[in-house]
Amino acid sequence: MKRSKSSPITRPSKRTDISKPILNREIQDRIGANLRAMHDDILKEGVPDRFLELLAKLDQPRKSRTGR
Repeated sequence: MKRSKSSPITRPSKRTDISKPILNREIQDRIGANLRAMHDDILKEGVPDRFLELLAKLDQPRKSRTGR
């Protein structure tokens, strides 16, 4: 089945030409907008205190973490 020119999917002209996108810019933009909308709420939640404590421990020099 042949796709029309208005198809959102574009194909590389050669098998070795991987620099061209498979989806056109409009579709890529829509996917990006949807991903941002889905993950914005998660980003607004912040990092739980327990994770912040663990990250702070990881930032300490090794000797002070192990008590040696």
